[in-house]
Amino acid sequence: MNTWLDGFNQHLTVAGFRGVKIADVDGFLRATKDKTGNACVQFFDASLIAGFEHLRFAALNALNAFKGKVNISNSLAIETLLYASAQRQIKDALSLVGVKPDTGQVAVLILAESREQMSAILPVISKMLRGKRDDSVVDLTDSKMAGLKRLFKISDTELEAKKERKGAEKQALLDLVIEHMALLVTQR
Repeated sequence: MNTWLDGFNQHLTVAGFRGVKIADVDGFLRATKDKTGNACVQFFDASLIAGFEHLRFAALNALNAFKGKVNISNSLAIETLLYASAQRQIKDALSLVGVKPDTGQVAVLILAESREQMSAILPVISKMLRGKRDDSVVDLTDSKMAGLKRLFKISDTELEAKKERKGAEKQALLDLVIEHMALLVTQR
């Protein structure tokens, strides 16, 4: 899943992997930084990601925060994590949606200035994760709904009020996740 983020001159790619085993998360993240240079690369527990749009909005909010000089973190990658989790504290964001040793499904967000840089980074990440590439782990599924409602503190009443028609629960949940992420800006 790729898109150009107009106004920021950034390419965004979101990829999913299953069967991932990261025993030493800190070591893995350091090695990733060493091998990906100045690109923004962030890893998420895919079980708490509500689809591509969830991470696209996290990236847009993070880029806007840096542009407006209202960022919480000094790192664009960490800022995307904060927005994706709707948390102000890095420690909380990491514990909620960051990868852990028992995370088996991983969503990867990559922001790069050129298509060439993006094309070079994804194979490196894929090799490091040693899992099977499967972008469907990013998709919002029925099995993710309860966890996302807990993470973003979305009540059944709030979800029901947002639903426009029967069977639109996933779209309503995604809309609420994005709204909760946007509220992070107002908490500064």
